[in-house]
Amino acid sequence: MGVEFMVSYRVRGGNVLRGTAFIQGAKNAVLPMIGAALLAAEGRTVLRNVPVIEDVRRAVELAEAIGAKVEFHESERTLVIDASRLTSPVLPAEIARRFRGSVLFVPALLHRLGEAIIEGIGGCNLGSRNLDFHYLGYKRLGAMVDEGEAVIHIKAGGLLGAPLYLDTPSHTGTENLIMAASLARGTTVIENAALEPEVLDVITMLSRMGARIRGGGTGFITVEGVDELTAVEHTVMPDRLDAGVFAMAAAITGGDVSLVGASLEHLGVVRWKLEQMGVEFEEHGAVLQVRRDRPLRPINVITDTYPGFATDLQSPLMTVACLAEGSSYIHERIFDGRFALAGELNKMGANVEVEGSRAVVHGPTPLHGAGVTAHDLRSGIALVLAGLAAQGETSIGSGYLIDRGHGALAQRMQALGADVVREISTSDGR
Repeated sequence: MGVEFMVSYRVRGGNVLRGTAFIQGAKNAVLPMIGAALLAAEGRTVLRNVPVIEDVRRAVELAEAIGAKVEFHESERTLVIDASRLTSPVLPAEIARRFRGSVLFVPALLHRLGEAIIEGIGGCNLGSRNLDFHYLGYKRLGAMVDEGEAVIHIKAGGLLGAPLYLDTPSHTGTENLIMAASLARGTTVIENAALEPEVLDVITMLSRMGARIRGGGTGFITVEGVDELTAVEHTVMPDRLDAGVFAMAAAITGGDVSLVGASLEHLGVVRWKLEQMGVEFEEHGAVLQVRRDRPLRPINVITDTYPGFATDLQSPLMTVACLAEGSSYIHERIFDGRFALAGELNKMGANVEVEGSRAVVHGPTPLHGAGVTAHDLRSGIALVLAGLAAQGETSIGSGYLIDRGHGALAQRMQALGADVVREISTSDGR
């Protein structure tokens, strides 16, 4: 196993953020795109604007484990994927456990090798979010699913189109079933499909590969199966969650920041909520300027699936609310594990009360540096924001979780004048 590396982030607060930040490519678009690339039995797929994050590195390892040839040119933010030979249906536990998106590789394995064996399901621990509907969807398309304690074995002699319904409009579930349906015989209809812009970007790529998909963005998607998909070149859309975090970094420090590649349209409700708090947005072509020069006002937020307020940005918004003049009310309707952040913020001097799926943030409370822990990717990035606004030094443990979703975070924050350092230590204390 060797030496374990521990990542932590150290943030010294008090600096007002100014300057230009470059928004990375979308994590939630590129992971299904890597899965889609594996559906092409010949040629090489080229993905551009790929975020240099741990989840992408895990996806590359996983693609290589099943026989694909992958080059990740990190400095060019480009992936080249040759999936002409897939050799193994096994998604090995040591990678799959650290990477929730491993389920996105199942459609390619079913079509190319006739089976998929998933040894461990990983990612963020977010309470009761499970993957049942993926497997139920595969069953409706004609696959046999055998769920063991530690292994899930899915077999298919050939998938057939079918009517599918998602209990919740999950973006991963929608993408997975579209990929499975693209090469299934006949027509598949997916009702209550996810509406996220990332899903539309994946549909755009699949369509260019030769898939026949109608109804993206309507919640009612029709897929006509085709015989084969071909390799294409595609540029990944910008990451609206990364953009939201940098907008909130400007907000919490009272800064003025230009975000290159951020889309105001994709921010959706997040934009309106930040504007209610006193944050100003100005679009200059493909550059979004974000500034705050007035006191923060309190806010009410209910998370919901897109186009509602993104649950992924609820944690950072909770942090910003700590500085608002009055009480903010947050109702988390998507993931019951999100409020682990409250206890960490309270260590830094915040006053956050949690009852069930609701939280009240009493502000303003001056934050002070402390030793805190990231419980998942989004609480980790929220603690970086808290550190920016806190007096003194904040040390954030389990920093690996932040690296799962935000590439070159410390460098991009430093470019805006923040004092953020990513530190690596080994388990033996070196």
